[in-house]
Amino acid sequence: MAKRLIPSLNRVLIEKIVPPSKTNAGILLPEKTNKLNSGKVVAVGPGARDRDGKLIPVSLKEGETVLLPEYGGTEVKLGDKEYHLYRDDDILGTLLE
Repeated sequence: MAKRLIPSLNRVLIEKIVPPSKTNAGILLPEKTNKLNSGKVVAVGPGARDRDGKLIPVSLKEGETVLLPEYGGTEVKLGDKEYHLYRDDDILGTLLE
């Protein structure tokens, strides 16, 4: 990554996971199986503030794998890689391995 981007407020920087287009044996997979909306958390913001001014921290941590909504997010290009910015509330869940 050419620059270090720290998201503001309750935003999360995600690098989408691109599923393989071939199996280990060399069989080509159809495009339909390549549609998995998941990504890896690269950076998180400090959190949002409530009405009283108290900080509500982001519920995700760097390195977690998350399930993303089909639409939404802001595309960000840093160097030669593409990332997406989502609000903490928009993330659908955490994927455990």
